[in-house]
This record gives sequence, structure tokens and C-alpha cells, in this order.
Amino acid sequence: MTGPRRWRPPQLATALTVAAAVAVVAWQLQPRLLLSGTLATGGDTGAHVATVDFLRTVLLPRGHLTGWDPGWYDGFPLYTFYFLLPDALAAVAGTVVNPNVAFKLATALGSLSLPVAAWAFGRLAGLERPRPAVLAAATLPFLFDQTFTIDGGNLYSTMAGEYSFSLALALALVFLGLCLRGMRTGRSRAAAAVVLAASALAHVVPTLFAVAGAVVVLVVSGPTPRRWWWMVSTGVVGGALVAFWAVPFLGQTAYTTSMGWHDVHAYAAMFAPGSGLFHGDRWVLWLAAAGTVTAVVRRSRPVVVLVVLGWLAFALVVADPFGAVYNARFLPMWWVAAYLVAGSFVAEVGVVLARAWRAARRAAARRSAARHDGRARREAPGPRWRAAPGAVGVPLASLAAALLVVLPPLYPQSAAAFGVAQSSVPSWVRWDYSGYQAKPGWPELQGVVRMVDRTLHRTGCGRVMWEYSPTLDRFGTPMALMLLPMLTGGCADTQEGLLFESSATTPYHFVDQAELSAEPSEAMAGLPYPASPPDVAAGVAHLQLLGVRYFLASSPAVETQAAADPALTLLATSGPWRTPYDGGLVDTTWALYRVHGAATVTPLARQPAVLTGVGQAQGSWLPVALRWYGDPARWSTELVATGPARWPRTDGVGTAPGRPLPPDTVSDVRTGAGTVSFRVSRPGVPVLVKVSYFPGWHAAGALGPYRAEPNLMVVVPTGHRVVLTYGSTPLSTAGLALSGAGLVGLGVLALRRRALAPVDT
Repeated sequence: MTGPRRWRPPQLATALTVAAAVAVVAWQLQPRLLLSGTLATGGDTGAHVATVDFLRTVLLPRGHLTGWDPGWYDGFPLYTFYFLLPDALAAVAGTVVNPNVAFKLATALGSLSLPVAAWAFGRLAGLERPRPAVLAAATLPFLFDQTFTIDGGNLYSTMAGEYSFSLALALALVFLGLCLRGMRTGRSRAAAAVVLAASALAHVVPTLFAVAGAVVVLVVSGPTPRRWWWMVSTGVVGGALVAFWAVPFLGQTAYTTSMGWHDVHAYAAMFAPGSGLFHGDRWVLWLAAAGTVTAVVRRSRPVVVLVVLGWLAFALVVADPFGAVYNARFLPMWWVAAYLVAGSFVAEVGVVLARAWRAARRAAARRSAARHDGRARREAPGPRWRAAPGAVGVPLASLAAALLVVLPPLYPQSAAAFGVAQSSVPSWVRWDYSGYQAKPGWPELQGVVRMVDRTLHRTGCGRVMWEYSPTLDRFGTPMALMLLPMLTGGCADTQEGLLFESSATTPYHFVDQAELSAEPSEAMAGLPYPASPPDVAAGVAHLQLLGVRYFLASSPAVETQAAADPALTLLATSGPWRTPYDGGLVDTTWALYRVHGAATVTPLARQPAVLTGVGQAQGSWLPVALRWYGDPARWSTELVATGPARWPRTDGVGTAPGRPLPPDTVSDVRTGAGTVSFRVSRPGVPVLVKVSYFPGWHAAGALGPYRAEPNLMVVVPTGHRVVLTYGSTPLSTAGLALSGAGLVGLGVLALRRRALAPVDT
């Protein structure tokens, strides 16, 4: 019978190093705020809380992880084109603990797990002590890196809303470690498949590098039939597990929007920021260069894999072969590889020094014994275990070095003393996790939400277009009012939303925002924005076209124009508010208007025309739609992507008015999360449904739906009652079937644990 396992000094040193790295991150995430029940804010994070709330309160009770969210952009397919895993974890946890705490913990999960993931990578890859522990310590300066703030991976990016990227990065490292282990032993296929699928559900960019890394692992390990089979079977099962999400994602990208952001070409600032040999992050690059040479000389496969992936990231940033992907998204992979390779060099130097110190001790012991006894004697027996050189001291020394890099910038006095830039991580964390409730604009935000909520519950729920201003950051983020659907119990949907690429209606919203805001963001490039915003009359006409029933203004310039517009009626005001912001006061009186003629469902007065030579992809559809959207003279004839053979055809350039249709009335309109129903007086007359088009919509009691300009739906009722329901598509059904097969394959991999490849020598 064996007693309890005793932790030996090398194990204790490793555990202490990894735990200390995690503890430093947790300390800077300010547990008091992290575990408080405030509503997280800051950057994109302050809007993500709304999507997680919808997932927890609407989709999960229905047994769905993705679905139709009516809250933004006239509705959009939530989580079809965005990453699911961290939000799903937050939503599930939010059914047990405080939902706000669950969300904060989900945002912190990737950053907290990265040191553990780096250690696991080294351990699984077969690196001997102390190397895995040093890799864990090396993640600390990466997490606190100040040279980029939104691209992903570091704490700045996490606080800006890129928490999905952080989690995927940690999972990608574990997956690569499992691949290296699999090449040595033939085991861990099931675990690798699960981790790969989890990474894909968290974020695509780190997952691309995980897949590329698997190829590199196979090459550097020496391809054999059994190793090929290990990689292929693992990849197929991992891909099948995530197919329920990936197949609709990949198959329906035609309905996504590209923001048109230009690539960054300041390569020196991206890849080697600073000045001089060691300023900025250049010291990391020198250590990484030395680590590269050492890895090649020692034939360290795990480190060589990291080196190759780092240079692959470099190539992708420069060449940008994907085009649609913003090139700076690949930059974090360059830096995480650089820090880990630099850490590997520190470990090797530490091991060399430890061996030299151990040899010197032995030599000194022999000389001492020779002086006392006149002859050299063998050393006294040591402990029953023998630590690898540096197994105790090197991890602790590397941790101390990492802390020396990380800690001084966190304090103004030490930052000045060391001549480094002061870190803003503490203030960013405090801003995010103290929540909306701690911001100077919280009373104003509460007042505006109460005003909207009370008014709409009296006059009828519906969509709200609100005026954008960068000074809305006084609420915690300029995106604060994206929470209107959540804060009003779904009564007030909002046209403004966060997940820009997820909706094909996004371009038209940004045109409207520019027309209805004194300080618009104009976030999407290449749109026909007004030369001198605001232009309230044009914006209101567009709101009518999109079925937006309410407009919320906040600036005198916009409110003056709104007061003169006969299509608007003032319903309520909130204010005046005098809110501190950026060293001054922001004076605001909010005004809520009803938009007349903005029904959600309307019969068409003229027969639609079917577009020819125009595809569903945004690159083909958007130019025609924008031309139509910008010319009210064209609006009398709705242009559709497909339709009955009797409808006229047009190229969308010189559209003639369609023939008049008999009058019709629409009544009993009801909308929900993924449903629209109504009654018509005259079946056969086409009806415009002002809800964003997407292939998941199905009509009962009508033909269609057909995609209509700018991105709405037309149906042709075959009876008096029509019901539209958002549901499955052939792609989603195929994805679910593949995931079911993936679960079967995972069971096979888990049961067949026999080694598939010989152990490397």
C-alpha cells in the first residue's frame, strides 16, 4: 500500500511558477470587481453583455445555441457568424450564479488560462523540466504587452472585447502540445479533437494557426503512415464536432458584411516597436532570435514549431492572402510565438548555468574530500530522486525575470524609474469590471432607458434608432444604448448593433446613422455618407423604409431638424442632464420621436421586379442595393433577388415602375424572436416584411420569402394568414448530422487508445 504522493522540489517549483503567473493575472483583473455583480462595460465588451443575455434567456431555454435575434439591425442571425464558446459558457454559468459575474469570468478565462496552456504545451510536447514552467512565465510579459491594444491575446485586447481570441489562443497551444505528444506516442487523439473543436468555437484566427501548427508538427516529426492517420483522424473528428456551427458559417458567408477596413502597413511599429537595440519589445526579438538558433541546434521540435508559426504570422500580416481578414488580426500570433521562443532560450541558458553550477559543486566536493582524506572519495549518496539541472531554480528565476518586466509599468513611480511607459491595464480593467453602474453617466443612462421603456410600453413596442456620439463613452462605452433590448425586456429593439459582419443590413444602418447624428462614427468604409451630416429628413425616410418606429435624438442640431420634420412626432424627453466627461460636462436633453409610416409589414403598391445578374454575395448585391437605397424615386418598385416568373426582370440600373397592384390591408401584425405573423385582406398581393432577410426564414401561408432591397423580405400570401418562422436550413441540418457523426468518431478515438506510432528516439 502506497502512502500519499509527496511533491518534490522540482514539482513544487513548477507548480509555484505556473500558479504565480496565473495569480499575477488574476490580481490585475481585480477580483473584487471581477466578482461583483455590476454590468461589465468598456469597448465592445459593454455590448457583448446583451448577446449573452439573449442567449441565456431566449435561446438556451429553447434548446438552441444560435438563433434569430430581433434586437439589432432589423434582426440578425446571432452566433451564426460569431464565436460561440465563451458566451455559451457565460450563459450556462449565468443560470447558476449571478449572470453578470458569469460573463466577467468568461471574459477573463482566456487570460487566466494562458500560462497554464503554455505549461501544458511544453509538458505535452515532451520538453523536460524546467522548460514548460519557463514557458508559463513567458506568457506574463505577453499578456501585459503594451504595443498593441485590440488585435487579440493580451490583456488590453481582452478588455477591449477580444476575450474570445484569448480563449482560443490558450486552447490552440494545448492542441499543439497534444499533437506533439501524439506524434511521439500515438495517443491523445480524442483529447486533441475536442480541444481543436473548442478552439474553433472560440475564435477562427488562433484555430487557423493551430491547424497550420499541426501540419508543421507532422513535418518536423517525420511523416509516417501512422502519424498521417493520427493527424487526419483527429482533424476530421475535430472538424465534425464543430460542424453544427462551422457548416452554416462557411456556407452562408455571402450574407455577411465586410467593413472595408484597410490593412495596416506600419510593419516596423508592428513587428519591432521601439527604438534602439533593446527598447520597446526589441529585447524579446533578440531573445527569440537566440532561441531560434538554439532550437535548431538542439533539434527541439516544439520550439521549431513555434518559430515556424511566428514567421507564418509575419507572412500573413505582410501578404494578407485572405483579403477579407484584417491583416493585424494575425499580429498576436507573431508576438506570442516570439515570447515563447524567447522563454525557451531563457530556459536553455538556465539549464546550462545549472549544469555548470552542479559540476562546480561536485568538483569542489572532490577537492575537499581529497584535502581531508588524502584521496578523492565518491560523493555521499543523494536523495532517491534526482532533479534535472535547473528544475528548481530556473522556473523561479524566470518567474522573477518576468515579474521584473511586468510589475514596474503597473506603478507610476517604478515606471518612471525604469524608463518604461506606464501600463494602462489596471485602469482598463477597473473601467470594464466596475461596470456601467460606476460610470458618471449611469444616472443619465438609467433615465433615458426608463423614458424609452415607459413610452414604448404605452405607445407600442418597436425598433429605436438612436443618435450616435463618441461622448456616449460617458456611459462606459459608446455602444451602451445597444443594451436597450435587454434593459427594456425586448420591447425596444435598436438599429445600432455590435456584430457588424453578422448582418447584411449593417451598411444601411451606418448610412442612417450618418444622416441622423451630428457626430456619426461612419465605421464602415466606402458608403455614400452625407457630405455634411446630419440630414434628418433623408434619415427618417430611410427609417420608414426599414420599419423603425422610433428615433432617439440627443444633440441640438439633430433635434432642431427633427422638430421641423412632419414625419416625426415628439413623444417624450429626458433631461436636461449635465454629466461629467473627459474633464468637462456634457449637457444633453434626449428627445424620443415617433416615426410615422414605419409599419413592420406593408402591402406593396406595385409589382416587384426581379434582379438579373446580381448574386446573393454582398460584393454583388450591395452596390445595386445602395444605389436603390439612395434614390427615393426608385422605392415605388421593390427589387427582389428571386420571384415568380410573371414578375418583370431588371438589371437594377434603369428600373421602370412595376404595374400597380390592387389595394390590400395588413392587420394583426405580431413579431417575436424568430417569428412574424399577420393577416391580409387580399391574398396574392405581395407584401413587404421589414425584417432582415436570411435563408433561415420560412413562410407558411405564403410564397417566399424573397430577398428584397435593401435587405428585407417580400412574400406573396396564398391565404389570409401568414406566419414567417426562422428555423433550420439544409446547411444547418447537414452541420448537425456531421456533428452527430463526430460524436460517434470521438467515441471510437476514445476507445482505441492503442499507440499508433513508435516512440521517437
